[in-house]
Amino acid sequence: MACRISELVLGCRDPELLARFWCAVLDYVVLDREDGDMVEIGPREGFGGPQPTIILSRRDEPEPGKARLHIDVNATDRDQDAELERLLGLGARPAEVGQTGEEQWHVLADPEGNEFCLLRARLDPV
Repeated sequence: MACRISELVLGCRDPELLARFWCAVLDYVVLDREDGDMVEIGPREGFGGPQPTIILSRRDEPEPGKARLHIDVNATDRDQDAELERLLGLGARPAEVGQTGEEQWHVLADPEGNEFCLLRARLDPV
């Protein structure tokens, strides 16, 4: 028997803003809200399916140091270049973390500066 990731928790200043962004990126929906302090998003099937949900939890002060967790995403219905353009149109921006320019992925930041990577391989939708 093994564990499976069921939720990812991301501290942020504006849970609603990031919920809109990540719902658009991942084709997720809002599953739950708590008084503006937390928004849970996930696949339409809800919690417990093959994909984890994401809990966006209000943190007024950023935590010191670099985040230890970031999200990697893969396009499911288009090539990497087309998906990059879509993500930039949603509000992502390029992030510089010391890349050489030879990587097969793009490092981006969401609207609050949380880094994530767009990987090259196209995956089958879940």
